[in-house]
Amino acid sequence: MFSKLVPIPSGSMIPDRDIDKKPILECIGLGITFGGLKAVEDFNLTIGRTEIAGLIGPNGAGKTTVFNLLTKVYQPTHGTILLDGKDTHGMNTMQVNRAGIARTFQNIRLFGDLSVEDNVKVGMDAQMHYNMWSGIFRLPGFRKEEKTAHERAMELLSIFDMQHLTNAKAGSLPYGAQRRLEIVRALATNPSLLLLDEPAAGMNPSETAELMENIRKIRDTFQIAVLLIEHDMNLVMNICEGICVLNFGRVIAKGSPEDIQSNPAVIEAYLGKQKEA
Repeated sequence: MFSKLVPIPSGSMIPDRDIDKKPILECIGLGITFGGLKAVEDFNLTIGRTEIAGLIGPNGAGKTTVFNLLTKVYQPTHGTILLDGKDTHGMNTMQVNRAGIARTFQNIRLFGDLSVEDNVKVGMDAQMHYNMWSGIFRLPGFRKEEKTAHERAMELLSIFDMQHLTNAKAGSLPYGAQRRLEIVRALATNPSLLLLDEPAAGMNPSETAELMENIRKIRDTFQIAVLLIEHDMNLVMNICEGICVLNFGRVIAKGSPEDIQSNPAVIEAYLGKQKEA
């Protein structure tokens, strides 16, 4: 399901299949200043409800800072973030997660001593409905919730064919499997927007190709949007419908993969300005 980008009244572009739906994310004039340093400035981005979008740029461009703003690790100095049309101003990290944004990290943040299944269940915490006494005495309400959580965890793990690893310690998994588990845990929160921070980092070509297909599968199965930061340009150009390019905290280009690949400002940001002969 790969769609061409079409304009919407705000002037942004989203996939044509999402044209009759409200964008899942709108960033308007977003920015943050650390002391006198403008880490991100006037960041504008709109993502369609089922779009796979990319956020790229050289190292230090501000990509992870944008993710931290979206998830309220940092509170914006200025600008607005609309999630499904709702202003997230004043929300904290937990609240914005429950509102529909989940993420992974550059550096894997699993609970290494917990089992694979328990790591997934951590993501379901807000969906569990039993009290302390029900848990202590393992009352029927607790057992019912645990059964539901187990079934949901197995369903999510099956996306990456990891259901056979349910009892393994997360910290014992190979690097690529830990990356996949972190995505599964993020999905367990039932997001409407999934943020992936360098999901292919450390993966070999075959693992990256499999990841690409799984990201599409996630989008199609759950009908959610995905925004990814990635340095693997082969992955970005083959999976993303819309791409936003950052450099020194500012957007220098937005468009389809074809637009981005031929954009002089993008080429200069990555390769440097060519000297005149």
